[in-house]
Amino acid sequence: MSLLSSVAIFLAATIIAVPLFKRFKLGGILGYLVAGVLIGPSVFNFIADPYTILHFAELGVVMLLFVIGLELEPTTLWRMRNQIMLSGGSQLTFSALLIGAICYFALGLNMSTSITIGLALALSSTAFAIQLMNDQRILNTPPGQQGFSMLLMQDIAVIPILLLVASFSPVQTEGGVAWYVSLAAVAAVLVVGRYMVNPVLRVIAKYGSSEVMTAAALFLVLVTALAMSKSGLSMGMGAFLAGILLANSSFKRQLEIEIEPFKGLLLGLFFIAIGMTLDLNLLVSQPIFIVAMSLALVIFKGLIIVLILIANKESKRDAFRIGVMLSQGGEFAFVVMTLAVSSAVLSPEIAASVNLIVGLSMAFTSPMVILYGQFFNSKNCPPVYESQSVSHEPQVIIAGFGRFGQVTARVLSANNIPYTALDKDAQHIEFVRQFGNRVFFGDACRVDLLKKSGIENARVLLIAIDSAEQTSRLVQLVQSEFPHIKIIARARNRTHATALAQAGVERFVREVFDGGLNACGQVLTAYGYTQGQAQYMTEVFAKHDLKILNEVIHTDPEFAGLITTVTRGREELEQIFINDKKIK
Repeated sequence: MSLLSSVAIFLAATIIAVPLFKRFKLGGILGYLVAGVLIGPSVFNFIADPYTILHFAELGVVMLLFVIGLELEPTTLWRMRNQIMLSGGSQLTFSALLIGAICYFALGLNMSTSITIGLALALSSTAFAIQLMNDQRILNTPPGQQGFSMLLMQDIAVIPILLLVASFSPVQTEGGVAWYVSLAAVAAVLVVGRYMVNPVLRVIAKYGSSEVMTAAALFLVLVTALAMSKSGLSMGMGAFLAGILLANSSFKRQLEIEIEPFKGLLLGLFFIAIGMTLDLNLLVSQPIFIVAMSLALVIFKGLIIVLILIANKESKRDAFRIGVMLSQGGEFAFVVMTLAVSSAVLSPEIAASVNLIVGLSMAFTSPMVILYGQFFNSKNCPPVYESQSVSHEPQVIIAGFGRFGQVTARVLSANNIPYTALDKDAQHIEFVRQFGNRVFFGDACRVDLLKKSGIENARVLLIAIDSAEQTSRLVQLVQSEFPHIKIIARARNRTHATALAQAGVERFVREVFDGGLNACGQVLTAYGYTQGQAQYMTEVFAKHDLKILNEVIHTDPEFAGLITTVTRGREELEQIFINDKKIK
C-alpha cells in the first residue's frame, strides 16, 4: 500500500472514530485506539505493519513531553509542592507497589517485569482524566486540584520511569555510550537552553515569519530529542528538558501553539498504531483473565486514590468521583511497554496483555463516570464546590504592551490585579519581563494564543495595539469567540473611534486626545488665561467634541457625511465661544 493511501486511511479513521467517541463522552483516546483496532491486522487488516508506523508516531510522545515540560513552571510546582509530593507521590508509590506485588506473588512474574508493569499501570491518562474533570466542571475545585496534582506527579515521573525500565535491559550493546557522555549531553542541553535558545528565538521573531517560528519550534524539539538519543538516553528526556528550560520564557505560549497541531496528529497516530498492535486474540482466548485484570486495575487503583483523598480531608463523595476519573491506565503505559519490549525487559506477549488491559480500563472509565454522575447528581446531592472554584487565571488581558498598555499594567501591578500581556515585539517583551510582569510573545489575533493566555476566564480585555487594522480585527474576533469579556480599545484617531463604536465597542480611548487637551490648557495659561478659564475652555471643547463624535457614530459613516457633521460642529463650537465672550 502506498504512503498516500495509508495516510488517507489514518485520517479517515480519525475523523470518523474520534468525534463519535467524544459524542458519547467516551474520550478521544479511546476513539483512536478503537480506530487502530479496526484498521489493523486484528480486524480489517487495511495496514499490515503497525510497528513501522509506531516507530514514527513516537514523535508524538516526544512532543507531548515537550509540552508537559513547558507547563512545569517553577512557580506552579512550588505552589503545589505539598499536593504533588504527598497526594501525587503516595498515589504513584502505593499503586505501583500493589500492582507490582500482584504481578510478582499472584502471577509469578520476575522482579523487573513486576516493577515495570506496576509503574506503567500506576500512571493514569492525563489527557483522559483532565477532559473528564473539565466536563464535570471540577478541575478548578479543591478535589479537582488534588487529582491534578496526582496527574502532575505522574507526568514528572515519566522520564525516571523510562530510565529505570531501560536500566533493566539484559541486552548489552557493543560500543554503548559511556555514562559521562550522557551526562555531558544533559549538561550541554541545559547550558544551550539556558543561554542560547531565547536569544535565537528573539532574532527569529524579529526577522522571521510565523512559518519560520514553526520551523524553529520543531527544530528545537527534534534536535534535543536526537541529542539525547545519540548520547544513550531517551528522546523524550531531551524534549522534556527543553520544555522545562523554556517554561518561564516569553515564547512559551507561542512554542506550545506551534507544536500543538503536530503533537496532536502524531499523538493520535501513536494511539492508532497502539490500537493496531492490540491483540484481540488474547481477549478471545483469555476473556475472563483480561477483563478481570482490567476491572481489578480500575477498582484497586481507584480505591487507593479514594483513600489518599479522604486522608487529605476530602469528602467521600468527592474522593470517589476523582478516584473513578483517575482509575484507568494511561497513554504512557503504552510508551513504557514499547520501551520494555525493545529493551527485552518484557516479552511481546506480556506487553500485549498489558496494552489490552489499559485499553479496556479506558473503555470502562467513561461509562463509570457517567453512571456515578447520574446516581449522585440528584436533588439531595448538588454539584461539587461550583462556587468555590480555585482559579489562577488572569482577570485582565492586555493586547499590545507598548507605552500605551504599560500605563494600565503598572496600575494593575500596583494593586495586585493579575493580568497577562501579549506583544509581537520579542525584545520589548524580554525587557519588560525583567521587572516581573507576565507577558508572552505572539499575535493577539490568534484564537489559540488568546485561549492559552486565559481569556476564557478573564473579565476585561484592553486592546492597546498600535494598528487600527489589527485592533478592528481583534475586536471582531473577541466579540465572536468570547462575547462575555468587556473590551476597552485604543483608537488611533477620530475615524477609528467611529469604526470601533459602530462595531459595538462601548469603551474606547483616543490615544492623543487627552494629551492634546492637556497641552491646550497649558498653552492657554501661558498665553495669559487663568487656570480656571483654561480648564473651562478645554472642558467645553471636550464635551462638544464628544457630542459631535456621537452624532457621527449614529449617522451615515460615509466620508462626505463625516465632513458635513464635523463642519457643522465647528460652527456650533465657534458660536459657543462667541456667546461666552458676550456673557463675560
